[in-house]
Amino acid sequence: MTQSKSTAAPHLQLGSCDYPEHVPPDRWVPYAKQQKELGLSYVRIAEFAWSRMEPRPGEYDWAWLDTAIDAYHAQGLRVVLCTPTPTPPAWLIRAHPEILPIDAQGRVREFGARRQYDFASPIYREHSQRITRAMAERYGEHPAVAGWQTDNEFGCHNTARSYGGASAEAFPVWLEKKYGTLDALNVAWGNVFWSMEYDGWAQIKPPNLTVAEPNPSHVLDFYRFASDMVAEFQAEQVAILRELSPGRFVTHNFMIFEMGFDHYEVAKGLDFVTWDNYPLGMLEFFAPPGSGEDVKTHFARTGQPDLIAFNHDLYRGLLGGKNALGRDGAGTPNGPWVMEQQCGQVNWAPFNPLPADGAVQLWTAQAWAHGADVVSYFRWRAATMAQEVMHSGLLRHDETPDRGFVEVAELDTTQFPVGEVTAKVAVLHDYDSLWLYDEQKHSASLSYWTQTLTYYMALRSVGVDVDVIHADADLSGYAVIVAPAITLVSKERAAHWTAAVEAGAKLVCGPRTAFRTPGGETWADGQFGPLSELVGAKLLQYDSLRPTLSQKVTGGGGDFAAHAWAESYCTQNAETLYSYSGGPLDGQSAVIRNSNVTVIGAHSEKLVGTVLAEVLRGADVTVTPLPDGVRLSRRAGKVLLQNWNPDAVEWNGQTLEAVSFTVLEYGHV
Repeated sequence: MTQSKSTAAPHLQLGSCDYPEHVPPDRWVPYAKQQKELGLSYVRIAEFAWSRMEPRPGEYDWAWLDTAIDAYHAQGLRVVLCTPTPTPPAWLIRAHPEILPIDAQGRVREFGARRQYDFASPIYREHSQRITRAMAERYGEHPAVAGWQTDNEFGCHNTARSYGGASAEAFPVWLEKKYGTLDALNVAWGNVFWSMEYDGWAQIKPPNLTVAEPNPSHVLDFYRFASDMVAEFQAEQVAILRELSPGRFVTHNFMIFEMGFDHYEVAKGLDFVTWDNYPLGMLEFFAPPGSGEDVKTHFARTGQPDLIAFNHDLYRGLLGGKNALGRDGAGTPNGPWVMEQQCGQVNWAPFNPLPADGAVQLWTAQAWAHGADVVSYFRWRAATMAQEVMHSGLLRHDETPDRGFVEVAELDTTQFPVGEVTAKVAVLHDYDSLWLYDEQKHSASLSYWTQTLTYYMALRSVGVDVDVIHADADLSGYAVIVAPAITLVSKERAAHWTAAVEAGAKLVCGPRTAFRTPGGETWADGQFGPLSELVGAKLLQYDSLRPTLSQKVTGGGGDFAAHAWAESYCTQNAETLYSYSGGPLDGQSAVIRNSNVTVIGAHSEKLVGTVLAEVLRGADVTVTPLPDGVRLSRRAGKVLLQNWNPDAVEWNGQTLEAVSFTVLEYGHV
């Protein structure tokens, strides 16, 4: 069945990732026809095809790609063309083995898979620009080409950082440019500690293979350096595409919970952001906070809704502003996309179950509700060779429609109008804080993502729409601002948050907020530093709780058990809402409030949920407690009611069928 079409108003569009180089040429036209009949509008191609474009140095073969693009164009499909730099060909690697990256254990990462390059390599940068220019000169103004994807999945397989070769050579140069003098660097890093002071730039190496843990300030700057190399690499490609392919969009497909580089910096210069959504594989690696095998089992065939939603909201907000949505003159959606959407089983997780019936439609609907203008399924036909033979596609290996194909065919996209996602609540995010937090966790049970998701999931569990934005982004228009784990706070950031609170917003902070300066050391006057006046308190003590320990917390909302982390405060202007009971923190403040600023020092999912719900109500944000696995999302005047559970759920006087969704008008929930 071909999906419904509508010319009355823009709505969600669909696409697929196709690999014409993987199949005989006589399949290209039939595939393009079948894609069009399925209701697809876009096809993404060529991200791994460098060896077919340039089989030998300087010898280009465009004939096959010309024919493939023409086949799509003849069916009215719009092509997203990719630069093929995630897979440099063997001839290039063997001619220049110095391109290869070095892992944190000092080992060369060899040819034979993908992403085998060092972002800082001047040789690889030259070849990256050369192949990008050659592609753009040939296809930059081709009528079928809607836009470009740079490279593919920066950071995949832990490839954002190289600890030797070109990166090792470039790192001291980057540091000299930043600090100017070695004295300044030594002071900034606190190198007098353990006699780590340098008197020559060449003495500085990447922070790996040290006997004990490396200096966290050294680590932070190396991560910043590596991130800058990714940003520079992408900017070089973007500049060429802007020059030779005017009017076409440029994007990149980011990954789930990737933390190897600052996505805000790398996204600069893109028209919009896309990301690759694999809910079942994600759940195997990123279980929700406080959960175990029971949660993985319960959501094994759908994925956990909040993990997916967080990534949607993160990437929607990556380019700044509340929502960068719309259409260009050619009708191309220029809001966020899902460039790769799982449509069957994947092949790369420890366990790879089949999705539940209805899961592909549910994932598509959720993507739309969180801001996606296009959902593109990976992949068209299941691969019949090499590393991905166990990964599904819309078509099976034998070209028959797989279960995902059937669900896409039955999906009516006219029920998904594009438009704004409006949220009154912002969750703040920052990669510097992520790197610093995880470099010195102090508790094996906690990480930056764990703490951030604890607060995010609490918000989603009461039906609240959320923007995930940078900690320095525009905060105007938000009723509640939540900073779950922003451990790095500069004076400028503190002033920015203070201005938002003075303008009427309520601020909620989690443990370890403002514990560090931008250089990575602690504030001389203790935690909160430049936020101390706003918070009205100072840190007293912190307690890293091993898994067998818990800390009781008591207050007006009841009794709770903190685990993993508990920090207490010496109040000045703040009032104490909850206190610790028993243990070494007995009687000390656990949750404090100073006017419109609340700080939660105890790590407890239930406590966080209780305090956030109270703050939301005080800010006139509607709170709708939801059963586990039931979620609400709003976009363009519509409400998406979702049941991610494997069984039907009774809620709000209605039966929600297992793994299902309903699109409602505002006010009908």
